[in-house]
Amino acid sequence: MKSKMLGGVLLIVGTTIGAGMLALPVVTAQAGFWGALFLLIASWAIMTFSAFFILEASLWMPMDSNIILMAKRTLGPLAEIVAWVCYLLLFYCLLAAYVAGGSDILRGLISALGVNTSSVVDAVLFVIVLASIVYQGIKSIDYANRVLMLIKLSAFVLLVLLVIPHIDVARYNDGKIQYLFSAVTVVITSFGFATLVPSLRGYFNNDVQKLRKVILIGSLIPLACYILWVGAVFGSVPYSGEYGLASIIKSDHSTLALTQSLIYYLHNSWITSFTRIFTAVCVFTSFLGVSLCVVDFLADGFQLEKKGVSNLFLHVATFVPPLVIALLFPNAFIIGLNYAGIIIAILMLILPAMMVWSGRYRKKIVADYRVMWGKFPLIMLMVVAIVVIVQGLIYR
Repeated sequence: MKSKMLGGVLLIVGTTIGAGMLALPVVTAQAGFWGALFLLIASWAIMTFSAFFILEASLWMPMDSNIILMAKRTLGPLAEIVAWVCYLLLFYCLLAAYVAGGSDILRGLISALGVNTSSVVDAVLFVIVLASIVYQGIKSIDYANRVLMLIKLSAFVLLVLLVIPHIDVARYNDGKIQYLFSAVTVVITSFGFATLVPSLRGYFNNDVQKLRKVILIGSLIPLACYILWVGAVFGSVPYSGEYGLASIIKSDHSTLALTQSLIYYLHNSWITSFTRIFTAVCVFTSFLGVSLCVVDFLADGFQLEKKGVSNLFLHVATFVPPLVIALLFPNAFIIGLNYAGIIIAILMLILPAMMVWSGRYRKKIVADYRVMWGKFPLIMLMVVAIVVIVQGLIYR
């Protein structure tokens, strides 16, 4: 695989696989391994179609266009407003969460050197360090992400290798498929990389063949990692018992509780170290990927070039609001993230499907690239979006 393609794949993987992956076995525990496997594959298919639809709609627009222009030209001003609100609400909340988590990690590193700093200083330093990488552009983000992904995937592989020898395949038959519905929102959200596609289009200079390969490979790697992780946990941790999956479901800190359960059943303290490394690097890679999305989104929304003073403004508008939210309104992003599944359903399912439907069948746009299977996947995206929204409202 060529260097740029590898970078594009790793950008998708880095943005997609976050610390929330560790909790996937917990949210799907009641459905069991086979139910979780079905839900993971179905969610991957749906969200990958969403990414291809965004690619199709993006190719109808000028280079460097983003969701704003796509929504406006295919669906009108109301869809443009919806895109603005959903995008900024979701991604500012995500960035605020990463700032909060990243500043805690930075504080731990600084305190290890014998230096005490305030939470404000830690948060500002975290943003300055990573924002300086984002400011240099997608190539800089690509190279930094490659290094971080090497660390992240190494920690993940070592974590899985520790668990595999303890797997009991009989445990895969635990769980009941009727509980599958309650996990839909979380699993769908775990494949939320589609908004990265317009940025990748510019990076690959409209090379559709490479873009399709990058999207497909970049989405398959998280799917494989999720299946490996869910399979490893379901096979090594029983559903019932003091440290079983059923008890973890009731915990407010599911990742910590799952780590404790794995240590209890596997008798290996290295699990804590690898989990901490994986979680920390997830914050960095996700922050870089989401920041890239927001900068390009704002450039499209404000119709500004990423040069000079305009570029500085775009980066200030990207990083200052989430920094302020994290410092002054710590509960605000938590409230926003409670609705993340609903927002993702609108932004990454309904909007792409409606944009492509309008462009193809109402505006009769003819282009070289069109996602296969006609109207069927478009209808499926909208149906799944309604299910996710209903599920999000019921189980929030």
